Amino acid sequence: MLSEENQRNIKSDRNFWSILILVNIVILTLLFLVFFGNKDYSVNQKRNSYLIGASYMTMNNEFYKVLSEEISAKVEAEGDMMILRDPALDENRQIEQISEMLDMGIDVLVLTPVNWESLTDVLKRAKSQGVFIVVVDTEVYDDDLVDCTITSDNYAAGVIVGEYFLEQHDRADVIVMTHETAKSGLDRVKGFIDTVSVKNGINIVQKIECEGQLEIAMPKLQEAIDSKLSFDSVFCLNDLAGVGVVAALEENHLLDKVSVYGVDASPDSKALINEGMMTASAAQFPSEIGSKAADVIYKLLNGESVEKKILVSVELITQDNVEEFGIDRW
Repeated sequence: MLSEENQRNIKSDRNFWSILILVNIVILTLLFLVFFGNKDYSVNQKRNSYLIGASYMTMNNEFYKVLSEEISAKVEAEGDMMILRDPALDENRQIEQISEMLDMGIDVLVLTPVNWESLTDVLKRAKSQGVFIVVVDTEVYDDDLVDCTITSDNYAAGVIVGEYFLEQHDRADVIVMTHETAKSGLDRVKGFIDTVSVKNGINIVQKIECEGQLEIAMPKLQEAIDSKLSFDSVFCLNDLAGVGVVAALEENHLLDKVSVYGVDASPDSKALINEGMMTASAAQFPSEIGSKAADVIYKLLNGESVEKKILVSVELITQDNVEEFGIDRW
């Protein structure tokens, strides 16, 4: 058994070490505050790397997920960082999110505008901060603010669908599903209507705004059906809308009377084409757009010149060739 004096010594030693540990903690805390307390912890300063910000119009579309994966893979391979924001088709939210990314110190902004006319002010701010701007999938109104725009040939997408449509129809009453705030949607619709309008028997009976969304296109077409509007064909600016249209037609037992055409050739629409529930779609290639965008980003960061506009070709997919493109993938 320890003597009373030994017990006092042990207690005294414990107190000494406890005080010493506490003092060290205080000293280390003070040193941290002196050296790091006012430091900006943005990725650029902490890792001496680039920070790329991305804002696509919505992430509920698999197209943008595939596109973004191509870019993020390149960014990760380069040892840089990427942040992604989803405005969910809200143009005001997109402006706020871009502003936040600019506050974070991004070096490059990758952008698909919700509204192609609404971003001028925030893009001017980006340029004033020396941020490179790469637009993908659809254009912005003031392209002088943009270093590079990479899109599918959207007008040609409408044209090739329109040409195939004319092979199938001498006469038709057509509903067109639109997205008026997206330049890509406007171009596809224009390409289709310009092409089919050369034949007198083709009538555009109504344009329906659906924002390129399944959950909007389906009830909107249902409204047209309920109104007893006479139509036998539907052209959709994209295949999300096309899937919604097919769902509405199927629910009303009209698929055998109405042909559906779209743009994207998403896995869902290719499955519908293969099953004869959709007639045709102009294929986009999001992985190619993303790959080209990634190359452009690093050319800009390395001080190299880039093309102002890059168009990616589209291809027509029908039941005759759908299996060649792989039904279960983009």
